[in-house]
Amino acid sequence: MAKWANDAVMDAALTKVATATNMIVCSGASAPADRAGALAAALATVAVTPGDGNGDFTIANGNVSGRKVTMAEQDNITVDVSDDATHVALIDGSILLYVTTCTTPQALVAGNTVKIPTWKIEITDPS
Repeated sequence: MAKWANDAVMDAALTKVATATNMIVCSGASAPADRAGALAAALATVAVTPGDGNGDFTIANGNVSGRKVTMAEQDNITVDVSDDATHVALIDGSILLYVTTCTTPQALVAGNTVKIPTWKIEITDPS
């Protein structure tokens, strides 16, 4: 029997990610383990609008298969703390929702600005 999942199953997970209210550029050799860790490692933080299609999150068909959520580019985010940016985290008011790595660690300097380019999370169809 073939493996299969309804798009609604994948959308449920991606919809939870899209409840994020803040995107945080973090430092550290390892990813933050929880919301408090993300806030403690924060170099720059930007408020995002939660919800699919509200401007910062878009859920759609995946590039490969399945479904994806795309996070809109965030530009001119003020850097609050100088250090190397290693991760980007999504949080809501109570939990850490998702963490990804920066493509290349980047040295940030307090008072400057940083841009987080468009990025996505894709859940592929089961195979």
